[in-house]
Amino acid sequence: MMKFIRSNKIFAGVLAIIRIYIGYSWFTSGLGKITGGGFDASGFLHGAVASAGGDHPAVQVWWAAFLEAVAIPNAGLFSFLVMWGEVLVGAALILGIFTNFAALMGITMNFAFLFSGTVSTNAQMVLLTIFLIVAGYNAGRYGLDRWVIPFLKNHTPQKRQYKETAVV
Repeated sequence: MMKFIRSNKIFAGVLAIIRIYIGYSWFTSGLGKITGGGFDASGFLHGAVASAGGDHPAVQVWWAAFLEAVAIPNAGLFSFLVMWGEVLVGAALILGIFTNFAALMGITMNFAFLFSGTVSTNAQMVLLTIFLIVAGYNAGRYGLDRWVIPFLKNHTPQKRQYKETAVV
């Protein structure tokens, strides 16, 4: 099964459709935040922390502690990272360039949103992104990775081989 997912050219076409769908979702979401006139994640972050209390919390206490200690004091940085992260992950997935890295960053953002209590399409996107990550190179076969990955492999510095010398 893994060989099929990682090397079948027909399945690579299915992966391209999944990749472009997820990329479009990320790209349009991020672009809306950038062009919407001042995206600010602090309200979302405060709402997530507030959801950590009560009998049935939507947010785990450890995540709320992270948000309070790290994210809320740096809300401007997190807003910037979310906006541009969504746009860049989306563009990379649409173009099929650095597909595995973009999918990994996308799934990281999705998990952060899920940990914060969001119940939108994030779980669906996580499931689809797992296919992209497991497929490896095949997920970007019908994208720019088809040319970029072999180019990078052929133009990276060779590992130096050191000869062991006997100490006399």
